[in-house]
Amino acid sequence: MNAKKFMARNVLLTTAIVSTLSFGFAPTASAETSTTSNWTIEDASKIERTEDTTAPYIEPDFEKMAPELHVWDTWPLREKDGSIAKVNGYYIIFSLTADSDLLPGKRHDVATIRYFYSKDGTNWELGGKAFDTEQAYGARQWAGSAMIEDGKLNLFYTATGRKGEENVTYEQRLALAKGDVEASHKGISFSNFDHSIILEPEGKYYQTEEQAEAGDIGYTFRDPWFFEDPKTGKDYILFEGNSAGTPAERTLDPAYIGGEDFQSSFDFVNEDFAKLFNGAIGIAEATNDSYTEFEAKAPILEANYVNQELERPHIVTKGNQYYLFTNTHEHKFGPDLSAPDGLYGFSSDQLTSGYEPLNESGLVLANPEDHAYQAYSWMVLPNGKVISFYNFHDLDGKNIADLGGTSPEYQMSHFGGTLAPTLKLALQNDRTKIVNEQAPGKIK
Repeated sequence: MNAKKFMARNVLLTTAIVSTLSFGFAPTASAETSTTSNWTIEDASKIERTEDTTAPYIEPDFEKMAPELHVWDTWPLREKDGSIAKVNGYYIIFSLTADSDLLPGKRHDVATIRYFYSKDGTNWELGGKAFDTEQAYGARQWAGSAMIEDGKLNLFYTATGRKGEENVTYEQRLALAKGDVEASHKGISFSNFDHSIILEPEGKYYQTEEQAEAGDIGYTFRDPWFFEDPKTGKDYILFEGNSAGTPAERTLDPAYIGGEDFQSSFDFVNEDFAKLFNGAIGIAEATNDSYTEFEAKAPILEANYVNQELERPHIVTKGNQYYLFTNTHEHKFGPDLSAPDGLYGFSSDQLTSGYEPLNESGLVLANPEDHAYQAYSWMVLPNGKVISFYNFHDLDGKNIADLGGTSPEYQMSHFGGTLAPTLKLALQNDRTKIVNEQAPGKIK
């Protein structure tokens, strides 16, 4: 961690903003140089729930948006500038889904991207599968992002596994499905898709599956999130990855621990185990106008010795600032740390470097302690609303790791599998606050 702290940012972001938060950027260079930021042990040791960061308890008394489906990771269709798109009067969201008669823990192995549309941005109608999965890359498709440009849908997704595999595998590649958008008074549909693999881990900046198999506890290369930098007009994808190399090649940089004073008093519980936590938020720059080719750049944030998975990274912007958000689970933190499932955030006046944790620790939003897993996969929208899905709830004090020992009936009855109530977030300078709770799945 840099001992130097950035100057206080005189920026006010409230959720009353309706247009994209990128309004007001000065046209200066932002991504010509890159210095990876560290989320340090010192930062993460400050994590604690507060009134401003703890979501209200979700009462399990609302209807599922699609009773026949489990619905989880969700993202809206956006314009290229990041603002929420509206097509022929319809808002559109995409979600990972699976049949609702499946045990919740099995859903990732059969995930299918479906879409919903809405006139009011709150009440959603199921449209169907986003595309023909037989034409897509991967044995199944995991989360990503969606952008419309010149009437064309650009649906970025994670291609997981390979078609025809005998056993479930977890190879992950970043992919793009480009198709036509068809809108009428009856709703929205998509057609004429072309699929491309746009990025794979190269082993220099981001760990390959082969490197991870040399002793690490996990492997990620997923969640492509499109971002047009309002300062430069350049196009990027952010994604979840891991720092490159094998555990044997990994060495401790004191900057991973924190400032000099914290370093002098800190002792690892188990340094050999801590080194297996190597989560990173990656970035790649588009090298053509069709978004089918990207060049990987150095990570914009790493959590070496701190956290293993920094999921679904995304950015909102305001004034001169980039606000970087990511999700992670309590069991993805290293052995020296204790922190909840939550939405975590960082800010900088540069796209690719200089990130400091919001609220000093990074914690922006967590579930209540007695209902620690009630929601997950939060996404901050340009208007400050935060969407997520209703996860495992009312577990009678059980840890999520205990669910495997419960009956199928218990697991099914305690899994939400639908969009959770939307939260409204205020952010001032480097502090955040949950303002209120709104209708489930409300994006406008």
